[in-house]
Amino acid sequence: MRGRIGQRLMVLASVALPFAAGPSGVRGQSAAAPVGIFETHGDVGTVLHPGSAKYDESQRAYTISGSGNNMWSTEDDFQFVWTKMSGDVALAADIAILGQGGNPHKKAVLVVRQSLDADSVYVDVALHVNGLTALQFRDEKGAVTNDIELNLSEPAPKRLQLKKQGDFFYMFVASSGEELHPSGAAIRVLIKEPFYAGIGMCAHDKDVVETAVFSNVEMIKPTFDSSAKPTLYSALETMAIASNDRHKIYSAPERFEAPNWTRDGAALLFNGGGRILRIPATGGKPETLDTGFAMRCNNDHGLSPDGTLLAISDQSQGDHKSLVYVVPAAGGTPRRVTQRAPSYWHGWSPDGKTLAFVGERGGEFDVYTIPVAGGEETRLTTAPGLDDGPEYSPDGKYIYFNSERTGTMQIWRMRPDGTGQERVITDDFNDWFPHISPDGKWMVFLSYEKDVKGHPENKNVALRLMSLSDNKISVLAKLFGGQGTINVPSWSPDSKQVAFVSYQLISKETTENK
Repeated sequence: MRGRIGQRLMVLASVALPFAAGPSGVRGQSAAAPVGIFETHGDVGTVLHPGSAKYDESQRAYTISGSGNNMWSTEDDFQFVWTKMSGDVALAADIAILGQGGNPHKKAVLVVRQSLDADSVYVDVALHVNGLTALQFRDEKGAVTNDIELNLSEPAPKRLQLKKQGDFFYMFVASSGEELHPSGAAIRVLIKEPFYAGIGMCAHDKDVVETAVFSNVEMIKPTFDSSAKPTLYSALETMAIASNDRHKIYSAPERFEAPNWTRDGAALLFNGGGRILRIPATGGKPETLDTGFAMRCNNDHGLSPDGTLLAISDQSQGDHKSLVYVVPAAGGTPRRVTQRAPSYWHGWSPDGKTLAFVGERGGEFDVYTIPVAGGEETRLTTAPGLDDGPEYSPDGKYIYFNSERTGTMQIWRMRPDGTGQERVITDDFNDWFPHISPDGKWMVFLSYEKDVKGHPENKNVALRLMSLSDNKISVLAKLFGGQGTINVPSWSPDSKQVAFVSYQLISKETTENK
């Protein structure tokens, strides 16, 4: 048997659980009929053609047929095979969708739902017949579904697992012959106990019925070794701001940070292990950029407006305090720009002649500018407390930054000479790292809860988006991150996507492989 074995869920064959009678609940099948290890099954939502579920004990396989318009948007229609439970759960299966016809987005799912209502809060791992694999979620009842899609260049996995640990959900994957491993897709969704966990099938077409076979199905209650240090995984993601859908580009069991998008949109730069790495925007294997002696680069780096130079902040030299350098975008020997340390780069002027950076001078962190060619630095902020994250607007009229001068970290802006400093956002969060879209219409920034000091790693944070035309703010994503997530400019050149890094702490399980 593949996967991890733990305390198995007991099938309560003699207990009949009530179904909702209306179109928002499970309908059709007998409420008392167990299916394998699951308590029962039925259609969720409104379907024209009843679904079915069969268990072949000799093959340890579940054949599930389902109709339904979709599992997406604000309502779901599908055939669901489930058990009601509480606590943590790890649900895994080998999945094969039968037939290549029909809608290319017909999907088989491993799912945890708050309720049997069609608009319920839920998280699932969805395998589509076209190979698209995604962690889908609706984080509020009746809200629009979002997802984190795996790289489309990757082959569809053979085996999938949805793991719930507390309020976090993780997708694990495996190709043929592999052990399950983290995919890089994770989400925090609040689902109260008890909830419904199981497997399902959606035709993505209300007029037809489609079928999938789930084999080697396991549903266990995992236990975790509290004495062992969790493994950190980093995931480089992109998000379309029009839909909030996320796409996982690359993940690894190590820490990396702070993506920049190249000016042609073809690649992303990020830092890890003291180096600057480059990866195609479609995914692949990162390559290390030649930065000469600068081998302790931190997460403050970015490309010039014409894409020919890369500003980096590195602490390889002297007393190992951060200094700002520029290096050819294709790699080469760094040229030092700032003479005093520590200095941390954050922005290029639109004409490519000036750098904005944060420097600690006399115990105060303030915003400075300096000519790219070198010369004297100019101090722009003098308020007590930390000023950070300076970035020019695309038209060059403002420098946006974050400041704690009012007690909490908030977003401000000023003229490029430091005059006219004004607060942009007033709220109950600690807001960091304002990044203005190339078309000047949007600002994305990172928000911590108000009791969090500084910008630490491994916190529950939110990426938020402000429209600069009407100052309305929306949440792009809630994630586990903070330091390293979006420290530097990370907009795509067409202003349609942002790049960021999310993190997972994967705990070691005390269950053993069999």
